[in-house]
Amino acid sequence: MKKLILTLMLLVGLSATAQIGHMTFKGVPIDGSLNTVVSKLKQKGFTLVHSEGGTAMLMGDFASFKNCTVGVIEHESGIVDRILVMLPDKDTWTLLHNDYTKLKEMLTEKYGDPANIEEEFPNRSSYSFDDSDRMFEVQMDRCRYICDWVTENGSIELRIDHNIMIGCYVVLLYIDAENEAKVHASAIDDL
Repeated sequence: MKKLILTLMLLVGLSATAQIGHMTFKGVPIDGSLNTVVSKLKQKGFTLVHSEGGTAMLMGDFASFKNCTVGVIEHESGIVDRILVMLPDKDTWTLLHNDYTKLKEMLTEKYGDPANIEEEFPNRSSYSFDDSDRMFEVQMDRCRYICDWVTENGSIELRIDHNIMIGCYVVLLYIDAENEAKVHASAIDDL
């Protein structure tokens, strides 16, 4: 009986002291201050374009895509908890969908099947639906192409998006679980 209790105590102690770790982006942990994360990304070849109010925008290459925009987002608590990647905008559905599909395949290879997938044009019936029709739906924000992966360190969301100023593009959002939990706990404390 003593052996069983000792074994259980050891297992509980080990699991309590084990740390999950932080989600990484290009090998850089999504953790620390905005300046710290930006400095590490600059060492990875990104160029700082703008920094203001807890957000920094950088440009660089990512996963074989050239000239991507990377947003590093710091919570008001002073820690970075998410990084956003926007691929260059595309003017045809075929090019846009190819970017999405390529990233989806690479993410699936690395992290396994997505936890959730939604790939549809909810307002369209099954009649003729060509490339320009699909782009029009994207431009009208009536395209739901989203999938996400959940890991022990955080989550990644991949989606097709549109912004009237930027155009139609593929975006990735990396969220660190540990820092997201800290942000959530801080918000709960405010209540």
